[in-house]
Amino acid sequence: MTTVWMQARRAARMNPSIIREILKVTEKPGVLSMAGGLPSADTFPVDAIKAACDRVLTDTPREALQYAASEGYAPLREWVAARVASLGMNVRPDQVLITSGSQQGLDLVGKILCDAGAPVAVETPTYLGALQAFTPFEPLFASLASDLEGPRPEAIAALPHDAPGTRFSYLLPNYQNPTGRVMGAQRRIDVVEASRRAGVPIVEDNPYGDLWFDEPPPPALSSLWPEGSLYLGSFSKVLTPGFRLGYLIAPPELYPKLLQAKQAADLHTPGFNQRVVHEVVKSGFLDGHVPTIRALYKANRDAMAVALREHMPPGCEWQNPQGGMFFWIRLPAGLDAMALLPRAVDAGIAFVPGAAFYAHQPDPRTLRLSFVTLTPDLIGEGVEKLGRLLYEALEPAVEHAP
Repeated sequence: MTTVWMQARRAARMNPSIIREILKVTEKPGVLSMAGGLPSADTFPVDAIKAACDRVLTDTPREALQYAASEGYAPLREWVAARVASLGMNVRPDQVLITSGSQQGLDLVGKILCDAGAPVAVETPTYLGALQAFTPFEPLFASLASDLEGPRPEAIAALPHDAPGTRFSYLLPNYQNPTGRVMGAQRRIDVVEASRRAGVPIVEDNPYGDLWFDEPPPPALSSLWPEGSLYLGSFSKVLTPGFRLGYLIAPPELYPKLLQAKQAADLHTPGFNQRVVHEVVKSGFLDGHVPTIRALYKANRDAMAVALREHMPPGCEWQNPQGGMFFWIRLPAGLDAMALLPRAVDAGIAFVPGAAFYAHQPDPRTLRLSFVTLTPDLIGEGVEKLGRLLYEALEPAVEHAP
C-alpha cells in the first residue's frame, strides 16, 4: 500500500519568505544586493567573541555543553532585565525568556495567543516574518491604518471587541521593518491609551531600537502599559545573528504558557551561545560597541539619501530614516516593484518588493532598500542602477535624467 502523507491544515498556510527567495537569486556574481535585512558583517566583534568562547570552555565547559534551563541562562536573564531599564521598563529576571532569536518569540506568541478566526492587528505595512509566524494559527489579520509615525490611535480604538476579540496588536515602534519609521513620544502615549480603552494587548517588537543615529527613541510602549504588553528583543543586530539569540519579556500570568511552548519547541536555546554572549556583554561591552555600529550605518544612510536624491525619477517618495537599516520607497504611478525585480537583478541590483509586507491590499509601488551591507560607493552605484531602471520603465512618460 502506498503511503500518503496527510498534512495538517496549517501547513497549507505556510509560505516561503520572499526575502529568502530573493537572496538566493541575488547570490549571482555582480549583483549589488540591497535586499536582505542582514547586519553588516563588519560590525561582528570577532575577537571579543573568540575570547569569550575560550573563557567559557575553560571555566565552565561541562555546564556550557550540557542541557540547560528552558527559561535561559540566569545571569543573561538578569542582564536583560537590567538592560531594558534604560527603555523605562521595570521587569524582573523571572519575566525574561531567552529565545532562539526574536523570530522564535513571534512563533511562541502565535502558539499561545492566536486562534482560528480571532483578529490580530498589524501595522500597514508590517514585518513579513511576523505574518509568517502568525499565519499558520489562522488569525484574521486586521490592518491598522498607519502614517509616518506608525499606527493611528483611532484605528486601534476601532478594533473588534466582540468574541473572540482582538488578541493583540503587533507593533514595531522603533525604525520599523520595512518602513524605517519611528513612533514619536506623544503617538506612543496615544497608542497605549487607545489600546487600554479597547482592551487590546500590545506585542512590541524592538530589534532595531539601539540603532538610532541622532537621538534615542522615546521610552518603550511596554514601559507605559507593563501588564498589557509583551516585549521582544534580540542580540542579532547589536552583536551577531549567528548565535540566534533573542529574548521575550512577558507579564507573569502569560509567562508559564510561553515557557511551555518553548519547551515543546526546542527544550532550550543553546546554553553555550547564551554563556558566550553573557561573557561578552556583562561588563558593558555593548556601550562601546553599539556606537560604532550606529556611526557606520549613519554614514551609509547618508550615502543612500544623497544617491536617492540624485538618481530617483520624479514621483518617487521616501523619508530619511532616523535609525535602523532601511529606506522605504514608493514608486511613481504605473510601476510595479515585483514586476521590475527580474529586470533589476539582470541590471545588477536587488531590492525587496514591498507587497509582501502587507496583510491586506498590498501596494505594488513600494520597495525596501537596505543600506547597511554595502559601502557608500557601492550604495551610490546600486542606486544609480536602480534609478536608470526606473527611468527606462517610465519611458516615454519621463525623460531621462542627464
